Amino acid sequence: MTSEFTVNYNEYLPLRDVVFNTLRQAILKGELKPGERLMEVALADRLGVSRTPIREAMRKLELEGLVVMVPRRGAQVASITEKDLNDVLEVRIALENMAIEKACERMTEEDMSSLFLASKSFERVMSEGDLVQMAEADEAFHEMIYKAAGNDRLNQVLSNLREQMYRYRMEYLKGKETRNQLLSEHQELTRALRERNVKKAQEISFAHLDNQRKAIIQSIRNQQKQGKRGDKK
Repeated sequence: MTSEFTVNYNEYLPLRDVVFNTLRQAILKGELKPGERLMEVALADRLGVSRTPIREAMRKLELEGLVVMVPRRGAQVASITEKDLNDVLEVRIALENMAIEKACERMTEEDMSSLFLASKSFERVMSEGDLVQMAEADEAFHEMIYKAAGNDRLNQVLSNLREQMYRYRMEYLKGKETRNQLLSEHQELTRALRERNVKKAQEISFAHLDNQRKAIIQSIRNQQKQGKRGDKK
């Protein structure tokens, strides 16, 4: 295990939750790679905890679909599959359409300014080339739309889906051409929302997510081909 990550202690959370959150973020951010084995002893040593909270975290991560148990190999980080991606995006597209509709009705001038600044922030970090910062800036942009929709429950569900998309988004952001396209889509979506043009904003949002889907699926297929070539050696 060569991944670099450390435990994030929180005095208000039980140790088992701290370990779970640490491992979950390491998987979502790609610090623990798809297919990587998760050995209890090694993880316990790295995080400075006993094996019990590690074991409890594994069970919760398995329920979330982030970890799978493989016969004779034990736990490993779940691979990114096309079905998982499509399942998440189908739900997200439907809910994001709702968020856009409500945001067009309810956005204030302050919300508009926050969305514009979020778009500019993404542009700035894109020029710096840090994938983690770009993913977080992209999240922050969409968070402005969800917040402006004024529905806390909708925001909560979309935030959960956004986290599930984190691993996929990191793959998507690796290409310079796709990053430029993402920036252009942010700008177009910002203009449509400012005009309170629901249909146009929803069309841009769909294209935005569908472009991500296509690029990530291509990345998944390329990785599968590389894996097959590696198996033949």
